[in-house]
Amino acid sequence: MARVTVLYFASLRDAAGVASEDVESDAPDLRGLYAELQARHGFSGSPETLRVAAQGEFAKWDDALSDGSEVAFIPPVSGG
Repeated sequence: MARVTVLYFASLRDAAGVASEDVESDAPDLRGLYAELQARHGFSGSPETLRVAAQGEFAKWDDALSDGSEVAFIPPVSGG
């Protein structure tokens, strides 16, 4: 089991009700972690519409989840 800090931005932050949270997960990869959090918070976006970062760098959805990581889920944003 990995304990990670998850950062949420834009619509994901609104849906989760927090900007970040510490979670424990048995997910093997970042996609699995997002699926767990999507079920918990009711996120509407699929991984194909989001970017994911781990340890401050963009990552791939099939990258392994590592204990102690900081993971960010970043939805598309529009500027004005």
